[in-house]
Amino acid sequence: MKKISYLMMTLAAALTLPGAALQAEVINLATPGTSLVIDAVKGEPLRILYYGDRLEEKDLPALQASPLLHHEAYPAYGIYPQGEAALSVTHADGNRTTLLEVTDVATTQQDGAEITSVTMRDRVYPLEVKVNYRVRPGYDVIETWTDITNGEKQPVTLNRFMSGYLPIRYGNVWLSSLYGTWANESELTEEPLQHGVRMIKNKDGVRNSHTAHGEVMFSLDGKPQENTGRIIGAALCYPGNYKLFVDTDDTDFHHFFAGINEENSEYHLAKGETFSTPELALTYSGEGLSGASRNFHKWGRDTRLHAGNKERKVLLNSWEGVYFDINEPVMEGMMADIASLGGELFVMDDGWFGTKYPRTVDNAALGDWTVDTRKLPNGIDGLLKTAEKHGVSFGIWIEPEMTNTTSVLYEKHPEYVIHAQKRDTVKGRGGTQLVLDMANPKVQDIVFTIVDTLMTKYPAIDYIKWDANAPIMEHGSQYLTADKQSHLYIDYHKGLMKTLDRIREAHPDVTIQACASGGGRANWGMLPWFDEFWTSDNNDALQRIYMQWGTSYFFPAIAMASHISASPNHQTFRRIPTKFRADVAMSGRLGLEMQPKDMTDEDRAVCARAIADYKKIRPIVQFGDLYRLHSPFEKDGVASLMYVTPEKDDAVFFWWKTETFMNQQLPRIPMAGLDPDKMYRVTELNPIDNTPLDIEGKVFSGKFLMSNGLDLPLTYKVDYHKNTDFASRVLRLTAE
Repeated sequence: MKKISYLMMTLAAALTLPGAALQAEVINLATPGTSLVIDAVKGEPLRILYYGDRLEEKDLPALQASPLLHHEAYPAYGIYPQGEAALSVTHADGNRTTLLEVTDVATTQQDGAEITSVTMRDRVYPLEVKVNYRVRPGYDVIETWTDITNGEKQPVTLNRFMSGYLPIRYGNVWLSSLYGTWANESELTEEPLQHGVRMIKNKDGVRNSHTAHGEVMFSLDGKPQENTGRIIGAALCYPGNYKLFVDTDDTDFHHFFAGINEENSEYHLAKGETFSTPELALTYSGEGLSGASRNFHKWGRDTRLHAGNKERKVLLNSWEGVYFDINEPVMEGMMADIASLGGELFVMDDGWFGTKYPRTVDNAALGDWTVDTRKLPNGIDGLLKTAEKHGVSFGIWIEPEMTNTTSVLYEKHPEYVIHAQKRDTVKGRGGTQLVLDMANPKVQDIVFTIVDTLMTKYPAIDYIKWDANAPIMEHGSQYLTADKQSHLYIDYHKGLMKTLDRIREAHPDVTIQACASGGGRANWGMLPWFDEFWTSDNNDALQRIYMQWGTSYFFPAIAMASHISASPNHQTFRRIPTKFRADVAMSGRLGLEMQPKDMTDEDRAVCARAIADYKKIRPIVQFGDLYRLHSPFEKDGVASLMYVTPEKDDAVFFWWKTETFMNQQLPRIPMAGLDPDKMYRVTELNPIDNTPLDIEGKVFSGKFLMSNGLDLPLTYKVDYHKNTDFASRVLRLTAE
């Protein structure tokens, strides 16, 4: 394979060894398929010239004449302050203007990636801003962030500190973003960008992906399409409060900014201190929304997601099966059941702990992580032995960032919670829940010790479900000094990430799920320490099609926990057949969320078959390339997507009917991502029909399948009394 140079310099460029200074004007930050071209002339502001399809060296000279040349790559506030800025600083003497100019350009190598750092300084004040770009060989994602260093004699105040800015040429540009709420996460919004400001932000303080997401996509060719058209994708890699906005002014550009939400979070930077913004990941694709998603998925699995190349196990989680009613016989019964169905892991959820204050409902004991021996006389050791007896792994639920007023921890240390002085304490879930102040090093030690004690005492624990069920409910840190109260939101996550670093250094192999009242922590800022996230507390299969569709824009199936729930569903009370529930769950990381003993023998058989079939296709779903084919948000009565191996020799096609009417006519779905010259044999997975599909075992060319698709029946061929208004199909396509 021809080696690609990922950093090309032209025009007044002198390429030197990595780590040395570069005298440069035009820098092409090139990935296999994209280019971000910047102009870094010493004594001038850093400018963006281009972002899009990969350019070669011969393309670069013409860019100097581009009208983009006047756009600063990291605009600062103060000089011509009418426009939006990425950086706003109040200097020690009160001056609110900043004027940056390039002083140095350097490249370094880090873990196989090449980092280009452009250093700028204010023309008057000793304020340094380093704009960094990371390019990883083989990935069409460029990460950018800034390091802001105060060289002044007194503290300066950072009023705004975005991670990055990108000008997007005005035209028929559409914005795709995700919104939602608890139990309805990751709903999709698609809208044309109009004049004015379109803003997406989060102020939860702890969880940041319930009501909105810190990721967006821009379609440059009108209404976005899944597999055609030019797309720019952006994902802010931050677990805290964020702000993304597009300012469409009277120029020929949409101005996109993304970074930490600065509202009530001005940061006081001491002399010699450096503030680093989180990374903003950018991608470009000419293959539509799905193409941009594939770029994010590959990059994320390999470089961001913890253990992103390790297969995830099929599990049973106890929550909706028993809620707080945990005891040893019930836990053993559930372990035996998931083992008999072919599952590999059992997770005991909330309700297992608390001595002075037993955790029988949601209003006590958070922070008191000791086994309730009234429920579990033989403790965690007994459960681990039971799991080993049944041949499954064991996992456990914790919520280490939280406490209750009804807890030993709070009684001993009320100063550890987030609380505003002179105010009554605001309480959350159960009327007692409080958030621990992760800015406090003593609290960081407590949270680390919770996990470290569990894993050291019980090293056979295979999985931790880490929950976070409350936002910051009052702005006040009992640890931070009066002059640094505005640091709360930022320092909370600094402390959390520092703690997670310690946990992962000590326990790198345990699988940890990021749960946060459901899907509150689906973000690339959290996933370097977590193996997956809980997509939503809503397990309704029909609604999950929509939520998982939106989530897949930025996150791969391996990170997306998707469970078969009971019927009627515990959130919507909808009655959905087991086949349909399984076919939806198989498109993510498959699990179960129910009490298996309540299933009929027939339903157990469907689940067992689904698990067996999922294990066969697990590498395709968890590591394959996603092609979304027909969106449920189109409201055509059908949704469909598929996963294809990079070699295009194996694929899995998912098809779900999303509504039912008499004399219904649904579109036939052409496939994508296959090799047109290969022949593929069709096998239905998890079938329940009395007779096989007409296409079962038949062979079709990739070209035919991508041009035409396959006709699928709108109902199952089952006995009359088993008919429902749902239908779904999962097809495996194996190259001959």
